[in-house]
Amino acid sequence: MKKLIFLLAMLSVFLVSCASKKNQTTKDNSVVKAGDTIRIANDKIEYEIIIIEPGFHSWFASTAKPKNFYSQSYLEAKNIFWVQEYNNRVRQPNRYDPSLYEQQIDYQSGIDYGLDVNYQLYNYFLFFQQQYRQKL
Repeated sequence: MKKLIFLLAMLSVFLVSCASKKNQTTKDNSVVKAGDTIRIANDKIEYEIIIIEPGFHSWFASTAKPKNFYSQSYLEAKNIFWVQEYNNRVRQPNRYDPSLYEQQIDYQSGIDYGLDVNYQLYNYFLFFQQQYRQKL
């Protein structure tokens, strides 16, 4: 099964210890708090999105609009635009902060990622822009 993984990690300075949450170790031996990781997978379409970002889970729970608030076509259009801009910034580390724009996102127009993946990615971009005061 092929999988597309969006790994959006901003773990460096922003990790804050919290005794009430258990930690997990990733494949590259970095520690991620359970509450800081959100994974949406749909085996039917064989794509998943993994977001590792301190503060995203609580922001998402308190701020995100319901999943069916926007149509899938609206979410796809916004995601295509934002992914292109994000990837452009990844390729320009002298112009944009490489600690914010670490790696490219492999999101391709013409592939039906489904509502869950598009919804999650859309909300991550809203969070990213608000949290880091970026305008994509």
